[in-house]
Amino acid sequence: MTQDIRNIAIIAHVDHGKTTFVDAFLRQSGVFRDNQQVATCAMDSGDLERERGITIFAKCTSIDWKGTRINIVDTPGHADFGGEVERILSMVDGVIVLVDAAEGPLPQTKFVVGKALKLGLRPIVVINKIDRADARPIEVLNEIFDLFASLGATDEQLDFPTLFASGREGWAINDLADERKDISPLVEKILSHVPAPECDEAGPFKMLVTTLEADPFVGRILTGRIVSGKIKTNQMIKALSREGHLVENARASKILAFRGLKRQPIDEGVAGDIVSIAGFTHATVADTLCDALVTEPLHALPIDPPTLAMTFSINTSPLAGTEGDKVTSRMIWDRLKKEAEGNIALRISRTETTDAFEVAGRGELQLGILIETMRREGYELSVSRPRVVFHEDEAGRKLEPVEEVVIDVDEAFSGVVIEKMNLRKADLLEMNPNGGKTRLVFLAPSRGLIGYHSEFLTDTCGTGVMNRLFHSYEPYKGPITGRRNGVLISTEAGKSVAYALWNIQERGPLFIPAGVSVYEGMIIGANAKPGDIEVNPIKGKKLTNMRAAGKDEAVALIPPVQITLEAALAYIADDELVEVTPKNIRLRKKLLDSNERRKFERRKEED
Repeated sequence: MTQDIRNIAIIAHVDHGKTTFVDAFLRQSGVFRDNQQVATCAMDSGDLERERGITIFAKCTSIDWKGTRINIVDTPGHADFGGEVERILSMVDGVIVLVDAAEGPLPQTKFVVGKALKLGLRPIVVINKIDRADARPIEVLNEIFDLFASLGATDEQLDFPTLFASGREGWAINDLADERKDISPLVEKILSHVPAPECDEAGPFKMLVTTLEADPFVGRILTGRIVSGKIKTNQMIKALSREGHLVENARASKILAFRGLKRQPIDEGVAGDIVSIAGFTHATVADTLCDALVTEPLHALPIDPPTLAMTFSINTSPLAGTEGDKVTSRMIWDRLKKEAEGNIALRISRTETTDAFEVAGRGELQLGILIETMRREGYELSVSRPRVVFHEDEAGRKLEPVEEVVIDVDEAFSGVVIEKMNLRKADLLEMNPNGGKTRLVFLAPSRGLIGYHSEFLTDTCGTGVMNRLFHSYEPYKGPITGRRNGVLISTEAGKSVAYALWNIQERGPLFIPAGVSVYEGMIIGANAKPGDIEVNPIKGKKLTNMRAAGKDEAVALIPPVQITLEAALAYIADDELVEVTPKNIRLRKKLLDSNERRKFERRKEED
């Protein structure tokens, strides 16, 4: 066994403080100089991660503590990025379960803890943010124990060590009465509780690939934990697929290891360590990199199937190509293939047409992040409304994905939330009042939750918190009522005019201001009543339309509704698309021509 290495992952619900806690590890282990300026949440390096305050991609770092190297992995807390969590857990020997001292264990806590317990990992529980005014650490500790028991934890896993901490302040303690100095009590607990990696130092080289990155200088970078043997720079090795087929032979052109926040070249990787290897052109996630004599691949964990799908297609609007430089179907397909290589929770496939592709993933957030990333890279595309992935059981019954939904709201709003969830075919499992707040637990079909979050925030005046987690596939629950109101559709192409919008806004809220480009078939607002209405947003005021002096000189427009990508995807109907470009997000009808739309509706009625 390799005694001087520990491999751990920090797992928790989103926003419970994982990344902030890793910052404390790095600062107190000497990775940063005393006078070094480092951004808060240094591990969240991506623009989207910093903007949204969430971790999207798992990241590795390491610290040296009294001669022991501790490899730390900061994992995503959102179930949409569960593919990252599952892969990372397969290369660590212990986990720190971080739970907010006020909120307690939430759905994503349950998700990641369940994965860790199934792998036989013995967790260390850290109750974080106990300096919060509403902290309730002892109650939360009891809730964590109940959660572990409900997930089938063994007696050994239930005998978990517990620490109390504040990641922001940078301290951890074994007992609430202890002095609050630094995080050394947690590090000592890691060294004593987490076993050194079990590996065969004398055996042939073997490593299971868990993450994949593309580097413009060295090509593919494959990361994983070395299970046996050693690997030296320029050594000839091969890659085996999950089924044991040869993928390719290659030379390890570069071996990299995590040292603090940087990945540094090393001459040799040893059994038990987490390293990155460059030199392969085809090997991917779940493949085994190994010595030429090895014939059996390492076991790779199965990944939960996708539950939600969208159609990505080329942008066919009259404004196509005016903002982005990547607009062809080949460019979009190549980008999606590249994404699917590194993200094994994503499934991409071609459709009947050559300019559209189906992309299936874990949830709206995961697919929304992909679309946002692509538009920032200069892509233009059209995206359909999200739809759930149905299955069939042995008896031929239609099955649909069902999610566990945990909602925390003020008691005054619990009635309207229950009413709205009932309309979405949700079953209420629990209702727990607690000091002016109520926790509601539902089982709801995934398709009923598409687009509900913004409506939920409106219903609860922005005070409600909703968390979702995939539960299971269950028999189809019947039709669910969708958007009731229609939309306002432009009949002309040109620049929107304030006078025209002033007349149109009586019909419902607008999505566009004056002076922007519009085209026939573009959705410029919401109709306050059922049914779509065609309007002319470029119609100017007649010069002969004279009025009395001082009258009607200033047109007062109500500010338009700001449409975000997530809101747009949730709002559109089945016959509509979201046009995504580097500078704009527009809503449009699939069929831009009004005559074509009428013909299509007639055919639907005849069928």
